[in-house]
Amino acid sequence: MSWSNWSGSVTAAASIARPQSEDELAMLVRSARKLRATGAGHSFMPLCESDEMIVSLDDMGGEIRVSPDRTTAHIPAGWSIRRLTAALWGEGLALANQGDVNPQSLAGAMATGTHGTGVDLGSLATFARGFRLVGADGEVRWCDADTHADLYQAQRLSLGLFGIATEIEVAVIPGFHLSERIEKRRWAEIRESYDELAQQHRHIEFWFFPHSDHVILKTLDPCDPCDPPPSTTDMEEATFRRILDMSARLPFLTPCLQRLMMKSGISGRRRGPAHSVFPSDRTLRFEEMEYEMPRAAGLETLDEVVGWIRKKRLPVTFPFEYRTVAADDIWMSPMNAGPVAAISMHQYAKMPWRALFADAEAIFRAHGGRPHWAKRHTLTRADVDVLYPLAGRYRAVRAAADPTGKFLNPHLETLFA
Repeated sequence: MSWSNWSGSVTAAASIARPQSEDELAMLVRSARKLRATGAGHSFMPLCESDEMIVSLDDMGGEIRVSPDRTTAHIPAGWSIRRLTAALWGEGLALANQGDVNPQSLAGAMATGTHGTGVDLGSLATFARGFRLVGADGEVRWCDADTHADLYQAQRLSLGLFGIATEIEVAVIPGFHLSERIEKRRWAEIRESYDELAQQHRHIEFWFFPHSDHVILKTLDPCDPCDPPPSTTDMEEATFRRILDMSARLPFLTPCLQRLMMKSGISGRRRGPAHSVFPSDRTLRFEEMEYEMPRAAGLETLDEVVGWIRKKRLPVTFPFEYRTVAADDIWMSPMNAGPVAAISMHQYAKMPWRALFADAEAIFRAHGGRPHWAKRHTLTRADVDVLYPLAGRYRAVRAAADPTGKFLNPHLETLFA
């Protein structure tokens, strides 16, 4: 049986297991020599790759259990962000923040440091308060800040190395509504005013086609209760797909196609429950690299990368995405050295990306960036040790939790064995 990630760039010939209960999962883990867990396959790195067994929790049951004080909820770890946020909304609750897509599993999103945007808001991993784990020995353990504390600290951004989470206790807040505004702005203007704008809005990000002089700015702010937003049409996506396919056939046309596309008026507004406004659909396949830059270096770094692309007239077909994320204290988090600007670089899946990303990565690294663990990067073990002072402690906890390396695959073994 074969497995592939969302973009199609990572494949594996493996036995795909779909346990229906925690007991069945424990038996699988106990008997396996090697295995990896998978969610929606949104990792571009080979985190889920295995030639022996890949475990999906899609068929496991479960329900949300809200704490008496309504500040946390126990959530099945394999549930998608889409499913869990809808269920939380039914309880009058919400996550404080989300990313811009929602098919990923809760466990997978936390395990890789996935995030949204907002100067005072951390990654989804910062919402975790405890984990129920099936360990390498098949035993079930609970860990939190007071119980198996080192395991909990490592598990907060785990890369799937310490066990398979079946339930996560997550911080929640009362449900809220958001107003979204999208508009076209000049890059030179945003370059000067972004930091000020970021302080004015709860959530802010922009997309920047590198051969255009404009960006698409998106802000999200709390608003009065209102109905869910209407379904969007696929007209804009169909137009963008045609432009991408034309660029794939005739890459030299990419700069003029982008400038032509950005000449049109770009604006939009919608309002609704937060969980329905945060995400957008992503059906056009791409490959992605994301670097978390020290926030003070973010705009300068983006300017340099875009300048390099323009100078060489490189056919970068997708826009850069620029977001802000708060600092945290998680051992292997790219945000643990301070607040960051997250710069996501994409390339159409039908076009070459490896050499392009390698050259761009050198620029990101030169400005002090650290990669998103699930997005394309070329870190070595030595790089990990330089970037993450607690890497040794992380490896020690991994070795104690999984002494035979059951949850390692070739990619993770080079970094953390």
